[in-house]
Amino acid sequence: MTDSGADWRPTATRERLQLRATLLARTRAFFAARQVLEVDTPTLVNAAVTDVHIHSLPVDGLFVHTSPEYAMKRLLAAGFGDIYQICHVARGFEQSRVHNTEFTLVEWYRLGFDLSRLMDEVEALVRELCASHPAVARPAERLTYREAFTRHTGLDPLAATLPQLQEVVEPLGYREAATRDELLDLIMGALIGPRLGHEALTFIHGYPASQAALARLDPADPRFAQRFELYMGGLELANGFHELASAAEQRARFAQDLRARAKRGLPVPRMDERLLAALEHGLPECAGVAVGFDRLVMLAAAAAHIRDVLPFPTETA
Repeated sequence: MTDSGADWRPTATRERLQLRATLLARTRAFFAARQVLEVDTPTLVNAAVTDVHIHSLPVDGLFVHTSPEYAMKRLLAAGFGDIYQICHVARGFEQSRVHNTEFTLVEWYRLGFDLSRLMDEVEALVRELCASHPAVARPAERLTYREAFTRHTGLDPLAATLPQLQEVVEPLGYREAATRDELLDLIMGALIGPRLGHEALTFIHGYPASQAALARLDPADPRFAQRFELYMGGLELANGFHELASAAEQRARFAQDLRARAKRGLPVPRMDERLLAALEHGLPECAGVAVGFDRLVMLAAAAAHIRDVLPFPTETA
């Protein structure tokens, strides 16, 4: 039996789901024209992500992937060349106007690309899918993380003291003790990001080395990582890396993540040894990026909430 009072209807209109289908088809055509191979890797994986800010959902001893990145890098190491994927992923504790626990990523990897060339391609895809949005009418803006931070807070993110950063977040009602990186991340996400990408697509690049994740450090200045994010209409749309190829460095970063998770009382998963073995075998020189497809549809549809472009958000799935 079913509850006759249950909310069973879809939250998106047919017109918006039609737009979603059209944009999916355009995305596949975009990559087909560039001879990038579409791949399909497992949704359930053996190793959870180690990042302290991302929470993998467990399922009978496995985990729902939070990104297809690890599996796609194994394909890259096996010689598959340029690849992309459109897939559903899930991340725990992510629910808001622009977050749904389960969401769609477009992720791709390009051999021989540097960050600038990958940013060009991300921009081309966004212009293809969101042609009517006012932000695509102007040339894209590219700012370093340091430039964006200084412009919107008056502080140098590398030199600012902990009390100065805490003062910036105080109007948000955030008074808990936090690490330097947590404060920088909060300021970028809650204060700076919403101000970006309204008049033009805005790429932020050159993140602090402590926020490198799976990106290489800049050989010209190792205080910064070869990583970028794209903002449009105040929304973060993309996260791109010049991919780290060193298995030893990746293992050290995983170990650092696990120590941080243990310190916070978070689950401590085992490292993905298959990814590390693939890196040991050899990852080709490449850059990769993940784009939030649902947010792209939101912008193309001028939708106010992510549920407006999903048939069934998590709360009614």
